[in-house]
Amino acid sequence: MTAVLYRARAYDTPDDSGFRYDDDLGLAVSDAGVITARGSFASVRADHPVATVIDLRAGILLPGLVDTHVHFPQVRVIGALGMPLLEWLDRCALPEEQRLASPDYAATIAGEFVASLIAAGTTTSLVFGSHFAPAVDALFTEAARFGLRVTSGLVVSDRMLPEPLLTTPERAHAEAVKLASRWHGTGRARYAVTPRFSLSASDPILEACAAVMADVEGAFFTSHVNENLAEVATVAGQFPDRSDYCDTYDHHGLLGARSVLAHNVHPLASELEVLASRRTAIAHCPSSNAALGSGLFPLREHLAAGVPVALGCDVGAGTGFSLFKEGLQAYFMQRLLGDRGFPLTPAHLLNLSTSAGAAALGLGDVIGDFSLGKEFDAICLRPPAGTALDIGLRHAGSPDEALGKVFALASDADVADVWVGGTQIASGGFVRALSSLGRG
Repeated sequence: MTAVLYRARAYDTPDDSGFRYDDDLGLAVSDAGVITARGSFASVRADHPVATVIDLRAGILLPGLVDTHVHFPQVRVIGALGMPLLEWLDRCALPEEQRLASPDYAATIAGEFVASLIAAGTTTSLVFGSHFAPAVDALFTEAARFGLRVTSGLVVSDRMLPEPLLTTPERAHAEAVKLASRWHGTGRARYAVTPRFSLSASDPILEACAAVMADVEGAFFTSHVNENLAEVATVAGQFPDRSDYCDTYDHHGLLGARSVLAHNVHPLASELEVLASRRTAIAHCPSSNAALGSGLFPLREHLAAGVPVALGCDVGAGTGFSLFKEGLQAYFMQRLLGDRGFPLTPAHLLNLSTSAGAAALGLGDVIGDFSLGKEFDAICLRPPAGTALDIGLRHAGSPDEALGKVFALASDADVADVWVGGTQIASGGFVRALSSLGRG
């Protein structure tokens, strides 16, 4: 049964060949939140004459944004500049992450984190969780209150971090399986096995991670790889029997189609071949790479090798939750690489922010664009009158130019409405919890 008919100016990218734009699109959405009809508003209205109509043409409708790498514990350390990765971890991220040992503090951070995702228009995310199981539970609980699609898990390490953040292989396995039994497949939550990175995760911890993958059907895997040259060199010294950084994970069978590795700024050609053969995706985090001085991401080499790429904001080394900003920074990075860069277009940026992320997270058949049979995850941009984006959109000479202005100028302030699975969870800056969602 059709619940509502949306009328909109809308963009989406069902594949990476370009965008679809309709200046008077009709989308019929069922009570279950599924798109049941798509076409010109006049034709869809003729087939659904009694459906409630919501007219969104004052704004621009886009699919809900998909973030493939963001750190839950790091909301309060965004914006610390002037440090490389390992110094930033020691001075900013790790002290804050230790504070999540307090369940009350973790619950507060979970509230701030989820609210920040919604404000940015991010409806789906692969989230680096916490080293503390109760904090991960708090994250899943808060995400479920709003119906967000969150894949996350317990972060595990056994060396080179402050002692409160360390664990044992036995405890890592037991806590992960317990969390997964509680959340994996509950509502829109899914579990991600999450060693912090090989720098802080020895072979026994990685073996425990592989055991969790075997014990939790359909679990995802995420970690970091090749972010910073000092990190890469240290990992090489820690794993002399491995061919490269990717092999520290692949040796344990952790790379596959449900795996996403963040960064990969400094890959070897052999690593790209392995990632492509395993169908493992890379979360490109351009703001973080620039802020930490990690390097310029070789997108052209990834695409040439057949490695899937999507976007991540990497809060808190990244400078905010907005994937519009990440798209713009990705564009800048490729321009700076000159002939070695990949010439990104507005269509590419939308694809990286939506359907590419959905595919990387195994949700390409569920979300990512406005095709028939997919769930209605969407955001509506309505920039305040007189702002640069408002002026730019009103005077854009083409749909392509308008989409480019969205990525050049849009911010959280322009995200007016947010829907997940057909349910509106934000409108005009106000968010609405879904009391019907819980741990089932």
